Amino acid sequence: MPNQSNRRHFLASNALGLSSLALAWMAQQEARGAPRKAPGSAPPRYDLSAKQTDFEPRANAMISLWMQGGPSHIDLFDPKPELNRLNGQSFPGKIKYDNAAQASAKILGCPWKFKKHGECGMDVSELLPHTAKIVDDIALIRSTRTGVNNHGQSIRALNTGRILAGRPSLGSWFTYALGAETENLPAFLALIDPGQLPVLGVENWSNGYLPAIFQGTVVRPQTPRILNLDAPPRLAGEMQKRYLAYLQKLNAEHLERRPGELDLEARIASYARAAKMQTAAKEAMDLSRESAETKRLYGMENPKTKDYGSRCLIARRLIERGVRFVQVYTQNQFWDHHNSIRSSLPNACAKVDQPAAALVTDLKRRGLLDSTVVHWGGEMGRLPVIQNDVGEKKVGRDHNTHGFSMWVAGGGFRGGYTHGSTDEFGHKAVDNVVNHFDYHATLMYLFGLKAERLAIETDGQERTLLDDQPGRIVADLLA
Repeated sequence: MPNQSNRRHFLASNALGLSSLALAWMAQQEARGAPRKAPGSAPPRYDLSAKQTDFEPRANAMISLWMQGGPSHIDLFDPKPELNRLNGQSFPGKIKYDNAAQASAKILGCPWKFKKHGECGMDVSELLPHTAKIVDDIALIRSTRTGVNNHGQSIRALNTGRILAGRPSLGSWFTYALGAETENLPAFLALIDPGQLPVLGVENWSNGYLPAIFQGTVVRPQTPRILNLDAPPRLAGEMQKRYLAYLQKLNAEHLERRPGELDLEARIASYARAAKMQTAAKEAMDLSRESAETKRLYGMENPKTKDYGSRCLIARRLIERGVRFVQVYTQNQFWDHHNSIRSSLPNACAKVDQPAAALVTDLKRRGLLDSTVVHWGGEMGRLPVIQNDVGEKKVGRDHNTHGFSMWVAGGGFRGGYTHGSTDEFGHKAVDNVVNHFDYHATLMYLFGLKAERLAIETDGQERTLLDDQPGRIVADLLA
């Protein structure tokens, strides 16, 4: 195996970093978009070239603002006067607690005031003054349901379609179905928080059983946001070109002897894209090119909003440059307010409210909102009763996945619209329920895709995002 030995020696003895290891991109440049299901016995080929949709799409990109931990819908988006009227009294029904040890049956009223905003008259908590200014552009879904009470399972339900591990994330499905609109950047980017990775970590942007080329690329929360984009000085210029040309030859020979090795093919393709990212990624994430007014809009002069504002602004810049799917995370359990909700919920809102609203405003004024879906929400809401009943400052709320709120904007979603409702206590969705599989079917429809036809064959079985779940297109959410 002389070629293999030479290849390993070359890679081991030259610490070139990501960009210097990048295969010269010509080997993949001429590759055609692969069919979703390979014909006959020929091994399938997969790449990120733009793919044909099933019908005319309304949206072509998505930014998901992922509020990890579960924002309290009854304190932010879903006012329940009955909670305040019966504050401190026993809840008149059954509740499924996640943490029985700290459970209480006492009703916890909302400590914050709600007010109607916009021409649509949407109710929004005083904790979200900036979101209140964009209500005429958003569809507020008050009847979201996954029905699985733990963080991991509910994250998977909303992000992969099922509660079991090992499935592709939503961003991977989109890039598999649609490819990318740029050859210079990854199609799916995950912008992580400086605090911690979210629950489930890298699983959030996993390709699951899809080919590895469709996994998300992590963008770090500080500079350099993507490591090893620059070649070492001793290898820059002509020296790097020679290295890449030699690596191109080795990789082409290696792949030719291993047809159908999708992980290998994906790795080579990622090197090819990395060669182009040397300039494109740095330019996309260079916020010095933005105006002072834009930076103020995203709250970048405020220490509380600077980080999240920066990442929301980067998300807009990535979408402008043809990236298909961007997910912007808050840190692990940032919204998981089992205790001290009176202080922790305002703190969480202060971090994300202005940047999230700025993103919608900025996309709209640039003519991008019509074709870009923006999503805001987490994997669950909170219960209407007290958890950790050890004093007013310490009380919190336990998990609730049976009825909670999230909002979507742009990309064909209806603006200024409130959809569905929970019961009088905000415990369960009771009207116009939107299950996670309904949400997915609706998203795919806006992207010109039939969710039940978006399939791949793996281990002799055809798999889809819905996998026989009865996902319906929620027509009332559409503009």
